[in-house]
Parts: sequence; C-alpha cells; structure tokens
Amino acid sequence: MQSITIYAEGQQPISNQIYLCAHTDEIAGLTLSESETAFVAQQRKLKKDLVVLSRIGRFVALLFVKPEDAFSRRLESCRRNGAAVAAELNALGVIETAITDAGGFWPECLAVAEGMALGSYQFLKYRNDAEDKANSLRSIVLESQKADEDEVLKLNILVRAACFARDLVNEPVNKLNAVGLAEALSSRMREAGGKAEVLNKKKIEALKMGGLLSVNLGSPDPPTFTILEWKPANAVNSRPVILVGKGVVYDTGGMSLKPTSGMDTMKCDMAGGALVGAAISAIAEANLPVYVMALVPATDNRPDGNAYVPGDVITMFDGTTVEVLNTDAEGRLILADALAYARKFEPMLVINFATLTGAAARAIGPQGIVAMQVNAQNEFDTLAVCGERVYERLVQFPMWDEYREMLKSEIADLKNIGGPDAGAITAGKFLEHFTDYPFIHCDIAGPAFLDKRDSYRGVGGSGVGVRLLFEFFRNMS
Repeated sequence: MQSITIYAEGQQPISNQIYLCAHTDEIAGLTLSESETAFVAQQRKLKKDLVVLSRIGRFVALLFVKPEDAFSRRLESCRRNGAAVAAELNALGVIETAITDAGGFWPECLAVAEGMALGSYQFLKYRNDAEDKANSLRSIVLESQKADEDEVLKLNILVRAACFARDLVNEPVNKLNAVGLAEALSSRMREAGGKAEVLNKKKIEALKMGGLLSVNLGSPDPPTFTILEWKPANAVNSRPVILVGKGVVYDTGGMSLKPTSGMDTMKCDMAGGALVGAAISAIAEANLPVYVMALVPATDNRPDGNAYVPGDVITMFDGTTVEVLNTDAEGRLILADALAYARKFEPMLVINFATLTGAAARAIGPQGIVAMQVNAQNEFDTLAVCGERVYERLVQFPMWDEYREMLKSEIADLKNIGGPDAGAITAGKFLEHFTDYPFIHCDIAGPAFLDKRDSYRGVGGSGVGVRLLFEFFRNMS
C-alpha cells in the first residue's frame, strides 16, 4: 500500500479539518453559518457522533467524543469514525488533512488517526488500474496542546506493521510460498534492528521436526523455520517472551481435502506467522525494552503422491508420536514442533497465534479471538486488558484436563483431532502437550481474514493481533 504518515504538528495551515470535541462550543475559530449550526443541532439530536459539513473547496468534519463511555469503547468509536472520515476524504481526492483536538482528547485524537490510516489500506499490487484506484490520503497532522511526538512515532510504526501483516496475508501462494514468507519476515526484522535466522529443510530434517516435515511431504516447495529475536541491553525481562505463529502459506486440507469453497481464502492460513513477525519487528523498530523472540514454522499443505495420509503415525521434534486422523488438522502439527523447540530458550511465557479451527470461528465469529491459557492467568488477564484497549478482544475458553481424554490414541501417544465436539479446545489441549512453560494460545480463525469491510479492518487480511501484541509489550515495558 501507499503509506499514510501521521505528524504531531504541521508546518502550514491545512484547509481540510476534523475537529475532535465533546460539545460544539469547544470549537474555537470555526465560524458556522446559520444553516450549518442548524444542521449540526439536527444531527446531534439524532445522536450522530460524526457530522460532515459540505463547504466549497474545504472539508470540515465534527467528531463528537462521549466522555461518559468506557475508555476502550470511546477509542474504538474514534477509530471507526476515523475510517468513515477517511473514506470521504479519499472519495474527494484529499491528500492531507488535520485533526484538531478541540476538547483535550489526545488519546482519542490518536485513535481517529489510527482508524483513518488503517481504514485507507488497500492491496492493489496485482491490479492494472492500481494508480486510478489508489486512495489519495497521504498525511494526517495532529493538532493538540497535549501532542506527544513519541506517541505519534509509535503509532506510525504500529500502522506500518499492521499493514505489513495484511500485505503478507493477502499475497497468494503462487507469489509467497514458505521460503518467500521466511525471507519477508527475516528481511523486515533485520531492517528493524533485530536478528533473524531461517532454518532450511536440511536443518529441519536434522532437528527431526516430524510435524513440519510430514505436512510438507505433499508440497513441491521446501518448508522453513524462521527464528526472530529482539534482545536489547535494557530489556526488563531476562528470559524471553516467545511468540509462535502458524505459517501454513496455503491449506488444501491435504489428503483430507477441503471442499472447493473452503479453499478460496486459504492463503490466509499463515496469518499467525505474519502477525508475530510484524509485531516483533514493530517492537524492535520502536526500541521497546523487552526481550522477545518469534518462531514461525512454514509450509503449504497439499495432496501429492508422497503426502501424509490419515492413519499415519509421525514422530514429533520432542519424540511424541501422533496418529494422524485428519490431514486438515495440520496447523497443530507444525506448531507443536515450534512449541517444543521453544523450550530450549527457557521462556518466561509463550504466546501462540494461529488460524487453527473452524470451531473457533463458528463460536464467536470475527468479533474476537478465542484464547486459552495454561499456568499464565495473570499474563492472560493483562493481554485481555490490552485486547480491550485496541479492540482485539479475547474470549477465554477452558483447558480442563477432561479434554485431554479426547486426544488419546490406541496406537500412539496422541491423535491429532479430538472428535466433533469442542474442536477449538481440543486443538489447544493438543498444543499444551508440547509445552512446559506458561502458555497462551490464541485462535484467530474468525477475525484473521474478512470477506467484507468492517470499518478500519477492511476486506481480506485484517492484521489482527499486531496491535494487541504491541500494546501488550508496551505495557510490559
């Protein structure tokens, strides 16, 4: 996408203005005509938070904040109104606009800018008419007595990271295979000042990562295992927080083939890998004083002559044997190798993100993230609070021991599916087997890829999780 830059202050007056206020009398310097005053009053009676005034050669919008609303809800309303304003500005071909904080609402001012920037995202890379279709808005100037340049800098970093994750998710597999994903993530991480290492197929074979290698058997492309690290000298934690992201660049279901319609959006099955890679690069670019790592096992899942099949028994990185009963439950197999590998770093916490189960999507739709925790309730609670603030909300599912019984196999240590009931939970219980540290599992199958616009989240890859993690680590630091 052509990026939008947010500035703490402008060098010259800008005619296109958005005024952030609670009451119309807070807007100094804006002279309203009699008809405009009447229109604003009418809109306010209708409880409209966003009022646009049509003026020749100038765009003016009044965005009314509700101080009585909960803070997280207030910020989300500002983001959504920001996206609505951006749509109008782009339709008018406006290049630059300013947001004036007329009522002392600096966090809300940032949220409006965030919604405008994210709402203007487009993926036009493969369209011949991209130049004609491209949105016009390029810069947003924030005018406030409470302006904080560091906050604006971090917001720019965060918006770029979320859009980077969206770009990766929107790339089709014939343009971005496992090797390409590893290259994109490692290149981005090095540019941000962190470290990156990519394990190739020979190294993965030497490590005996049986889950990743088995899923890869039907693919003409080799698997990769990407290791990203940000370890500043002033880190507040001596042991790393490790992010693990599913990197299935395309999922046919393997020999347990999906129906045709079920494959239409399966380029998004690497959204977990994209988001952890984008998040850790943003953390590095923002120079947050936290020790963080990210692990991204990547492959596609295809049916071919040598593909793994239901009934196979495979041996995982940690020696666990798994009876495969459904090759479309492949994400947990590659993640299990990564989670077991994470043990060598003695992490203080591991957070896993994956488009893992249709059960999670069916349970709560795209409105939130199905999440579970093991020995990490305090960390989970903090992550949930951060989720409320950025409106990437968590819904906690149980991880009761009884669910483990559903994964018992007659011929191996585990089977890779637990049956038709509680699918999201049994997937989480499968992953738990490979952990011996505080663990949070986030199933993003619902919100990772949207088939219709949802305000600033747009269509296609949503970049969900990037803002959540950035807020979590800012809080931690």
